[in-house]
Amino acid sequence: MTFIKWTIVTTLLLLLMALSGCDLSAKKKAASTDQWNSYVKKGEITIGFDNTFVPMGFEDRDGTYTGFDVDLANAAFKEYGIKVNWQPIDWDMKETELNNGTIDLIWNGYSMTKEREEKVRFTNPYMINKQVLVTKKSSGITDFADMKGKTLGVQSGSSGYDAFLASPKVLKDIVAGKDATQYETLTQALIDLKNNRIDGLLIDEVYANYYLKQEGELDRYNIIPSAFTGEDFAVGARKADKTLVEKINQGFKTLYQKGIFQKISQKWFGEDVATQSVKE
Repeated sequence: MTFIKWTIVTTLLLLLMALSGCDLSAKKKAASTDQWNSYVKKGEITIGFDNTFVPMGFEDRDGTYTGFDVDLANAAFKEYGIKVNWQPIDWDMKETELNNGTIDLIWNGYSMTKEREEKVRFTNPYMINKQVLVTKKSSGITDFADMKGKTLGVQSGSSGYDAFLASPKVLKDIVAGKDATQYETLTQALIDLKNNRIDGLLIDEVYANYYLKQEGELDRYNIIPSAFTGEDFAVGARKADKTLVEKINQGFKTLYQKGIFQKISQKWFGEDVATQSVKE
């Protein structure tokens, strides 16, 4: 490569790096201000989600994104004339993606916790969920105490793993290695449970029931209620997006008043799962 060609290539690379840096800087700057008017002007918003988390938000066999949260978010923003762009993300990096400006919301069975409240601004809760322990019936594990010396799986970055760490006497102190095997997706974890690579899986109740029912394997597994406190599902926004959170809260109420929330709920769960804050 001649000196002139090398100089041109180097200059182009530096220019691309500078543009990339400017773009990232602009996203971070935007992330520090209330962006509601921007969302309305553009007519779109980007939501980050785990595209394997059935039935909340996932990629269907035909490649489309579907689920309770997908239907609910699309309906809520339709009230404001805003289109939702769904962005699959690494769930373990969700808050980083949000605060870097890569996505505008975290909406996918996102549990409210004190730790997360320090990083995001939550909407009002719209649904309650619980953590359960899933084991194969053939394992003979029917209680949390039966997990002594056994291997446990969890999804990394999940509220289930947070509960596991926060209440060590429940599971952490008794499982093999006093820690859990972490998985990027719950689907991967369930495959390992099925193939006896782990003995139990700490998982969201809504996911466990829906997945095992869809796979026709509900009768082969135990779904054991946990002693962990029930969790509220809510939407996570950047701290600066106060108006956005207010609009989503109002959207929940509007959808419920119109009966749309209940229709979506019946479709995915066969019952009305709305919290009191949505109904009021």
